Amino acid sequence: MSRLKRIDAVYEKALRIILNEDSKIVMMSDIHRGIGNQGDNFAKNRTVYQAALLHYYREGFQYIELGDGDELWENKRMQDITTAHSDIFRLLRRFYLAGRLMMLWGNHDIEKGRHPEILSTYEPILGRKPRPLLPNLPVHEGVVLKWKDSPHEILLIHGHQADFFNDALWPLARFLVRKLWRPLELLGVKDPTSAAKSRRLKDKVEDVLRQWTKERRVALVAGHTHRAVMPKPGEVPYFNDGCCVHLLSITALEISQGRITLVQWLRKARADGTVYIAREILGGPVPIERFFKAAGYAAEGA
Repeated sequence: MSRLKRIDAVYEKALRIILNEDSKIVMMSDIHRGIGNQGDNFAKNRTVYQAALLHYYREGFQYIELGDGDELWENKRMQDITTAHSDIFRLLRRFYLAGRLMMLWGNHDIEKGRHPEILSTYEPILGRKPRPLLPNLPVHEGVVLKWKDSPHEILLIHGHQADFFNDALWPLARFLVRKLWRPLELLGVKDPTSAAKSRRLKDKVEDVLRQWTKERRVALVAGHTHRAVMPKPGEVPYFNDGCCVHLLSITALEISQGRITLVQWLRKARADGTVYIAREILGGPVPIERFFKAAGYAAEGA
């Protein structure tokens, strides 16, 4: 199957939800929550991520996680991850109970798509009994945001569908990560098969995603490459929310008041030496309709 047809298949069966000016959505991906050890790439940004989620919860945003939320290639048990980051999962549970949590699976957490029940409990902490965490939460491969009363759509996927090795050959890729590349990474050797670490593979994956977007005339938001992308109106409307494992910051895409914005959250210091967590705009805000109108992205017959 070609990579374009692979994305077609996700698009055709994706859950559809309506998007309008009142919608408030934040999209993040590639959090790679681990087990709190030396190999947990999320741990350094845990406080920043938590502060961002608290902000979005208070402001009434729906949180959509676009895959690779949890690192299930390097770690075999979801319960080890929920135990290590129990405070984060309690916050995610607040979104869930408010009906404002949606998860997609990526290549590193494909098990959540195959076995969503692994999200239902977490390990006891300080003598507590295990309790339901995210019971019966569906984990999607793709979601389509349909702009109100129009043919315009935005496909949300993780993005590994454009990456043959990490999609079609994911069991082999996972084996290599667990047995070869992860031990070498701790010694400073980069995994050459990872689109997140190879500029050449990033470009290759993004070329496929842009081609699909251009040919199908459907806007697309993905993660996977760890490289944030905010196009300008008139360019191919391919967006990327970046990741949460950068050295100094996390990135996200916000949709609010009918506009889309690329932001980063990071630690900063005031003149008196106190440290705080700031939200900075990297791109936008731009009305979503400008991307459709400028590029002529209308469905046939519209």
